[in-house]
Amino acid sequence: MPHAEANGIRIYYEESGDPGAPPLLLIMGLGGQLVHWPPELVAGLAARGFRVITFDNRDVGLSTHLDVPVDVLAVLAARGSGETAEVPYLLRDMADDAAGLLDHLGVDRAHVVGASLGGMVAQTLAIEHPARVATLTSIMSTTGDPDVGMPTAESMAVLMAAPVTTRDEYLEVTVRNSHVYGSPGLVDDDRIREVAVMAWERSHDPAGAARQLAGVLASGSRSEALAALDVPTLVLHGTADTLVQPDGGERTAEVVPDAKLLMIEGMGHDLPVSMLPQVIDAVTAHAAAHPLP
Repeated sequence: MPHAEANGIRIYYEESGDPGAPPLLLIMGLGGQLVHWPPELVAGLAARGFRVITFDNRDVGLSTHLDVPVDVLAVLAARGSGETAEVPYLLRDMADDAAGLLDHLGVDRAHVVGASLGGMVAQTLAIEHPARVATLTSIMSTTGDPDVGMPTAESMAVLMAAPVTTRDEYLEVTVRNSHVYGSPGLVDDDRIREVAVMAWERSHDPAGAARQLAGVLASGSRSEALAALDVPTLVLHGTADTLVQPDGGERTAEVVPDAKLLMIEGMGHDLPVSMLPQVIDAVTAHAAAHPLP
């Protein structure tokens, strides 16, 4: 099984498309595994002439899981009071993981696309390792500023809910939650269950997702660093996103110099199949406008 030894951990990854094509790295969101990328998106990007690299972030899937307890509520309280919280890792550590994976694959520069937490990691990768990022696409993400991109009360309840303990409960809760933050009228229950089964069987680790969330909360705002970014940037965000509300994407495009913003009407905090052609067109056009040498 393809694992990379990178940044002191093991990262599971997969590749699609022509190995000699320009590399495009996809970074998944909070608690998400590489199986959460719609296969139509991966195949569509590969068909447009890209070497598509997907991977499991630390603490999910088949990559390294840490065994460190974390109190997300305590981290949240520390953030609210301006104090520094002790957490197992920060977004910059996850960005270093991604850079280490590129090292393992012999990739000097890649087009980088991140969704949700993955967008935060992608932004941080561009900040910390700008020479590695040919283009940045930040999807349904935000800057880390506490006044934008916050969940609605209902979506916050999803984030902070107690973890489930059985497979059947996990499947039903996953479907129910998808109707909270997913694209209205476009949530496919059968598809959600199918992916949830794959995720459960690969690795179900709520504590890992909690550590990721703690890392997000403790990493703070990226706005100042993003304002100094010299990387071609595209921001995609759904108008119906309740988990990372649209002003998070708007702020990201506002602070990154010359960033382009595409608001996708009716899209929630997911990537419904019917909207993938628009996403694929936007991502590939952005990459094509800034080709790798």
